[in-house]
Amino acid sequence: MEITISEQRVFLIPEVLTPEQARERAWDKKVGVFASGLTSILSRPRGEDIKITYSEKRYEPFWLIHYQTSFQYDRKRNFPLQVTGPEVQSVTISNLNFSPVEDKKLGKVIMVPGVEQCREEHQGTCYFDGLSGEKRDFSYALKFRLEEIQDLENFSVDGVVVPPEIRASFVVRQVLQELMKPLQADKVFEEKIELTRIELYLRPVYAFEYHWVPKDRTGIAEFDGLTGEMRTGGKTFKQIMKTVLKRDFLFDLGADAIGTIIPGGGLVVRAAQVAVEYTKTKKEKQ
Repeated sequence: MEITISEQRVFLIPEVLTPEQARERAWDKKVGVFASGLTSILSRPRGEDIKITYSEKRYEPFWLIHYQTSFQYDRKRNFPLQVTGPEVQSVTISNLNFSPVEDKKLGKVIMVPGVEQCREEHQGTCYFDGLSGEKRDFSYALKFRLEEIQDLENFSVDGVVVPPEIRASFVVRQVLQELMKPLQADKVFEEKIELTRIELYLRPVYAFEYHWVPKDRTGIAEFDGLTGEMRTGGKTFKQIMKTVLKRDFLFDLGADAIGTIIPGGGLVVRAAQVAVEYTKTKKEKQ
């Protein structure tokens, strides 16, 4: 099997919703942060009783993996061929003699051996939350303006950058485990998996912390910095001040990691930054 790993890239998605617009929206929606369930029925808060005590603009990470696969193989099969009538006792094809057998659906048939020449090609895109590792559809975010980050260690933004808790090796492993399924084949000629895109994105999120003064309750609302969509029950990242993202740490796909990322042996892995031929007993850096 041959696996190709493309060059890894990082993108920032600048906010569409300005901080002023986000705060105005947060102020308009403050009652809705607490007005849910029994609270809405028994004790609906008044707007003047709710204060915004903290706000932040942050950039949350998500991963994108795009893949293409190609498999070519032969598979032996016995093909049922219906005979012309019950009187047929045997059939000769290419000097081979076949005796009919009874099939529940087709009736009297002969089983003719053959070889299927097969080729499968697939492609797809997977998205992963950079904090939880869960699969989520972030495709909507790619419709907005993107800025590629060339120098990770020195780039800066107006806001908090939340570092990924999930690294590239994790998402690559998840995708490969889904793609590397045993083939129903007798002879394999080609097994190729190409990860054509391995990309980390930082998307803008506004978070506001509220205090319902008479009840001494707190609540948090998050607003998508691209669409303005509101979500309650989130969290803030007050403890994160300045984060330096290390490319080698995020994209831990070097030669030493190949053996643990990809199970089994007999593999050839080609990476954009590191080309590796990997077998169960041999690993060479090129």
